[in-house]
Amino acid sequence: QVQLVESGGGLVQAGGSLRLSCAPSGRTSSLYTMGWFRQAPGQEREFIAGIDVAGALTYYAHSVKGRFTISRDYNKNTMYLQMNSLKPEDTAVYYCATSGGPYYWREQYDNWGRGTQVTVSS
Repeated sequence: QVQLVESGGGLVQAGGSLRLSCAPSGRTSSLYTMGWFRQAPGQEREFIAGIDVAGALTYYAHSVKGRFTISRDYNKNTMYLQMNSLKPEDTAVYYCATSGGPYYWREQYDNWGRGTQVTVSS
C-alpha cells in the first residue's frame, strides 16, 4: 500500500487556523479517494472529511462543516485540510487515509498515515 505522510500540525490558539498536508510516497495521489480522520485521547477515530478522485466531490462531518476545507493539488501530489475557527475540542491526532471506495464511505478507508498532532488552546 502507498505510504502516507502528514504534516502541518502544531499548537494554535482557539479561533486560529492550520493547514494540514498529506503526500503519498511512491505513487500519485490521483489514483485514490482520500480523506481525513482524527482521534482524540479516549475517543474513537472520527471520519471528518473525504474527497473523490477528481477533487470535485467532498464530504464533511457535522463537527467540522463550515470550518474545515479538504482539497487536493494534483501538481503537487498533495491533499490538504484547511482548518479555520479552531476550537479546543478539535484537539486530536489527525490522520490522512486512502480508500478504494466512495469518498463518503468511512468503512472503505483502509490505509492511514502515522498522524500529526493538532492542539488547540483555549
